[in-house]
Amino acid sequence: MLWAGTMRLGTFGILLALVHASAACEFGPFPYSVTGIVCRMTKPAALLLNQETAQVIQAAFRNAKFPNITGERSVRFLGKVAYRLINIQVDNLSIEQSDVELKENDAIDIAIKNVTAVFKGTLNYGYAGAWFLQLFHSVDFEIESSIDLQINVKLMCQEDQVAADASDCYLTFHKLTLHLQGDKEPGWLKQLFTNFIAFTLKLVLKSKVCEEINFLAQVLANFIQDLAANFVRDEDIRLDISLASVPLIKANYLESHHKGLVQYKNYSDVFSDSLFSPSLLSESRMLYFWLSEHILNSLASAAFLDERLTLTIVGEKLQALFEIEDTAAQRRTVQMIFQGASYNDSVAKVWSLARPHISLQPEGTVVKSLVAVEISVFPPGKESLMALYMEKEITVTIQAAYVEKKLILHPLDSRLVLGSLEHFTNDQSIRNFLQKMISVTGIPEVISRIEPTLTSLMNSKGLHLFEIRSPEIITRKGYLIVQLDFSFPDHLLLDFLEKTL
Repeated sequence: MLWAGTMRLGTFGILLALVHASAACEFGPFPYSVTGIVCRMTKPAALLLNQETAQVIQAAFRNAKFPNITGERSVRFLGKVAYRLINIQVDNLSIEQSDVELKENDAIDIAIKNVTAVFKGTLNYGYAGAWFLQLFHSVDFEIESSIDLQINVKLMCQEDQVAADASDCYLTFHKLTLHLQGDKEPGWLKQLFTNFIAFTLKLVLKSKVCEEINFLAQVLANFIQDLAANFVRDEDIRLDISLASVPLIKANYLESHHKGLVQYKNYSDVFSDSLFSPSLLSESRMLYFWLSEHILNSLASAAFLDERLTLTIVGEKLQALFEIEDTAAQRRTVQMIFQGASYNDSVAKVWSLARPHISLQPEGTVVKSLVAVEISVFPPGKESLMALYMEKEITVTIQAAYVEKKLILHPLDSRLVLGSLEHFTNDQSIRNFLQKMISVTGIPEVISRIEPTLTSLMNSKGLHLFEIRSPEIITRKGYLIVQLDFSFPDHLLLDFLEKTL
């Protein structure tokens, strides 16, 4: 369920969350052994997300605080000339091209081509002539520029979390033209100031723009980690997604490894026997997630401890369960259980008696659980009474899919063993009926309740905002793989930057 968290940012946010520099963290001789979750982003996804880089660069220029630029110079026949550029701000900005390259075991290189920007402000200048004539002037100016940016993003690990370093930043100026008071024609004054302030101006622009880019990279790295952590948290149940090993940076993909330990109140999760290997994931899709069977088991345990594995069925739903066929035997059984009470005056409660066990197999996700079912009736004007109590051990194999922004759970087969059966222990016909009822309608009913609950939970984290194409959920012995292609939603990165800055 991390994919919703990895898709909400552009190149900086997503890529910074995926990798880090290995020198700052120690993971031991067998780092994969504690890996519970893996995220792999391939080159096509990186190229797609790189289209959002323009928004980051625009925000960097727009939010950079340019200082006043002052200086002076001796000019023949004019004496000493002093100048001051104040109120510098960006007016127009456009970006022609942005490219990203993954340098194996090194960094993420982002090349921004032909950034055209107009800087506006006020130029104050004065000089003392050879004959002690002092003149002071103030004119508005525009600076037309054409710039290439090269940003080499390196990442560091601090306390098992990602910290970004985009300080390796270069600006190359292809054009820097000064216009005074809107006059586009060259003149001696413009030529004079262009010649001796251009160098200083280039240094200031480079310093402040790169400083802002580095700041945004750190902000986005922190944000994507908080976003991912929130995505895998629901009330008191959450996953520890701190880094478990040194990520891989290959020419065709990025890959990060996370512990994925479940944290719930006093529940302690331990994991040191991961099956993960990079060879388990391919490069044909844009995004991959690998999840250990241990995570699903731990989540089921936490849900059990939090008393979430309880379901109440009433009214028409309850009627549909017991009227799976219209036969005399079925009507007799219903009469014996409900003792004449209507379905509207009855309630069925289903809950797990012990922690469910989940195993991942090639045929699907196998869930084994000991479940209790209690049916209570509330006759009008009489005290409620328990009409039926039974315990059953259920094993069901489920295949999962994500279709039209909804999670679909399809039960393939189920095995049911009835335990104790209050009031009807020796009635084999009732036992046979209940077994059929639970298998045919009971298990599908429970699963149909789980589907919208999990879909709603994922959508509350923002998953529905993304166009996910051809997602596949593949189970293997001991682990699960989610692979998909996606389209990045419009304006999400820009909206985040505007709210943050």
